[in-house]
Amino acid sequence: MTTMWTRLRSFDRGVRLLMFNQLTINAAFFMLMPYLAFHLTESVGMAVWAVGLVLGTRNLCQQGMFLIGGGLADVFGYKAAIMAGCVLRTVGFAALGFADSLIVLLLASAATGFAGALFNPAVRAYLAQAAGERRVEAFALFNVFYQVGSLAGPLVGMALIAVDFSLVAVVAAALFLVLTVLQALALPRRGRAGGESADVRPPGVLADTRKVFADTRFLVISLAMAGSYVLGFQVYLALPLATRQAVIAGGLDAVHGQVAVAALFVVSALVTIAGQVRLASWVQRRWGPEQALPGGVLIMAAAFLPMLLSPVAVDAARGIGSPLLALAVVTAPGTVTVGLLGLGTMLAYPFEMDTVVRLAGKGSVALHYGLYNTVSGIGITVGNLVVGAGLDADPPVSAAVVWLCLAGFGAVCALVVWLLGRAGWYAAPPVEREPTGPTRG
Repeated sequence: MTTMWTRLRSFDRGVRLLMFNQLTINAAFFMLMPYLAFHLTESVGMAVWAVGLVLGTRNLCQQGMFLIGGGLADVFGYKAAIMAGCVLRTVGFAALGFADSLIVLLLASAATGFAGALFNPAVRAYLAQAAGERRVEAFALFNVFYQVGSLAGPLVGMALIAVDFSLVAVVAAALFLVLTVLQALALPRRGRAGGESADVRPPGVLADTRKVFADTRFLVISLAMAGSYVLGFQVYLALPLATRQAVIAGGLDAVHGQVAVAALFVVSALVTIAGQVRLASWVQRRWGPEQALPGGVLIMAAAFLPMLLSPVAVDAARGIGSPLLALAVVTAPGTVTVGLLGLGTMLAYPFEMDTVVRLAGKGSVALHYGLYNTVSGIGITVGNLVVGAGLDADPPVSAAVVWLCLAGFGAVCALVVWLLGRAGWYAAPPVEREPTGPTRG
């Protein structure tokens, strides 16, 4: 912990503010969103299909507009995009807490989604620019603060929702409002809009977009790394379902199942908080993205193999008299899987973010992050549909088949990522020379 704070203080004010900015963004988001569906069904009385529409609108607007958000950040500056996103989240979260009209809720959900599409690429592009050659170190710290916010948010939300959901919405919206003010006062202006001289006109967002889509190397790397996001997202889909089923099959009740699922998220966050900075520092001294990226994806692929032991753990738990010990035994495979997924993400993430910057060269960094996030979002959606279809199949597919398929898919992705590194695709593109006129002989 001392090392983390020492490293944080060594960065400038803008980087430090962005770290706390991301912690607060995640805390505010996760104190409200996990409880929104319950509020809309129980308190507002909405049908489940309508709740699904509201939640889906947020995800669609965020994932579908990352490219637009990144382009706007490159045109108007990173600070402006971050502030605009926080303002939208302030309004959207306040509306989600008090609205009971489907139209208003859809508009609020769309606003919160587009807010994420605005500030997510902008924050990462700002961080990369401000950190300079220390980008890997900065992104390692960033991931720690990201996870702290993700861990603290649901706990704060649980305490506030005991009073009323509207209080959760008010506090979350207030946090985004405070962030907006802090950034307006203390965040230095960065981004191409603020960094170009007055006589240089940056290319338009459409020209930038065409250039990014024409970069075959960047698109292939984005597609290859999207597989890691499919694997990592199973912490929210397949693993909670499997853990809850295992707990009940082991002779414990639904309350124990809820505790076990909550413990998965705690383990996921704590692994990153405890090890990210030291691991990134160690790997950076010895490896580069050519080793770190495929190594991280391969660890994430292997993470699903312990789940094959889940039936053994269930059988062992049935013969244990202590509920606490039985819970520990039955959830052991899931805990190991989540820990390994966290380890793989820690290994790859800082180098992954640094590689995006390197491939962008002197181009539109936020736009590159926006496209990268869009490809990852599409990958997650397709992956979830496939995994969900496997879990819902009739007759049901064996859970072991699902885990083996995920592990095999991850191994293929790791191989592709390794081959791309061997081919030198992670190196910075050659610097384009300015055209010169004819010279006199």
